[in-house]
Amino acid sequence: MKICIVDDTPINLTLMQALVAKIDGCQPVCFAESPAGLQYCIDEEVDLIIVDYMMPAPDGLEFIAQLRSKDSRTEVPVLMVTADHEKDVRYRALEVGATDFLTKPVDRIEFMSRVRNMLAIRRSHVLLSDRAETLAAEVRKATAEIVAREKEVIYRLSRAAEYRDPETGAHILRMTHYSALIARHLGWSDEALDLILQAAPMHDIGKLGTPDHILLKPAHLTDAEFVIMKRHTVIGAAILKDSTSPMLQLAAQIALGHHEKFDGSGYPQGLAGEAIPQAARIAAVADVFDALTSSRPYKKAWELDRALALLKTGRGSHFDPECVDAFLARLDEALVIRERFLDEEE
Repeated sequence: MKICIVDDTPINLTLMQALVAKIDGCQPVCFAESPAGLQYCIDEEVDLIIVDYMMPAPDGLEFIAQLRSKDSRTEVPVLMVTADHEKDVRYRALEVGATDFLTKPVDRIEFMSRVRNMLAIRRSHVLLSDRAETLAAEVRKATAEIVAREKEVIYRLSRAAEYRDPETGAHILRMTHYSALIARHLGWSDEALDLILQAAPMHDIGKLGTPDHILLKPAHLTDAEFVIMKRHTVIGAAILKDSTSPMLQLAAQIALGHHEKFDGSGYPQGLAGEAIPQAARIAAVADVFDALTSSRPYKKAWELDRALALLKTGRGSHFDPECVDAFLARLDEALVIRERFLDEEE
C-alpha cells in the first residue's frame, strides 16, 4: 500500500520513512515541500497520507482542506502530525477532514499502531468499493439480459404479425427507421430513439386478430369490412398494454394511436392534436409515407412527388405539422433508408 509522507523537517521525514518501510507491503513516498506533496496526493492513488501541521503554505490544515475538495480523495485516511498542546488545531483539522493524529515527538510504537489502524480502514473501504462495483456490474449485466429478452419478444411478435400481413418485413423496417429519423429531428434522446426503434415494429401487431378474408383481401374493403379492420388498433393496444416495460408501453401507444389524425377525424378514439401521443403522431407520418410509396396487391406504388404532396396537403389535418416538417427536413436520409430496405421482389 502506498503511504505519502509530507513534512518539511528532514529528520522527521527520514524517521517516518524508515518506520513505514518496516511495515510489510507498504511503500513510502516522501515530500519535504507541501505543494508538491499535495499535488501528488491529488494526482495519484494513495492509501494513507501523513502530513505535518507546521509547514510553509499550504500548512497541514489547508493541505487537508484542498485534498478533501476533490471528490475522488474524500475517503483517503489522513494522519496529521501536531504538537501535543495544539488542541485548537486538532479541532479545526477534524472539521476539514483529518482522520487521526500523531503528536510530536513521534513515538515509534504509537506511530506503527496508528498507521496499521489507518491501513486497515483503507483496506475495508477498498474492499467495499470493489464489492459495490462488482454488484453494479452484475446489475448492469442482468438488466442488459432483460432488455435483450424484451427485444427478442418484440421481434418475434412482429414476425408473427408479418406472416399474416400482406405488407412486407421491409415495410416494418422502413417505417421504423423513418419514425426514428423524425424523432431524432424532434430532439428525442438516444435512449428514447432506441425505444422507438424497438417499439415501432409493433404498430400493426393487432392485425393478428383481423380475419383473413379481410386482412388478405386483394381489393379495397367495404365499409363493413373497414370497421372490422380498424379494430386492429384496439387489439394491438390490448396485446401490449399494462406492461412494466417502457418499450412495450411505447409500443402500445403507437399501436393504438397511429391511425389517429391531427384534426380529430381518425380512429379508434378520435383524438386530436397533442392529445395523440407524439410517438403515434410520428408513426402516422412514417407509416403512411411508406404505404403510399410501396406496392401492394391492390395498388401500385405512388411516385415520390405524389406521396410528398399528400404529406404536405395533410399537414395540420391528417398529420402533426412538426412531424411532417421533421420528415421533409430529413428527406435525403429517408430516401437512403428507402433504398436500404427494399421489398424482396425489388
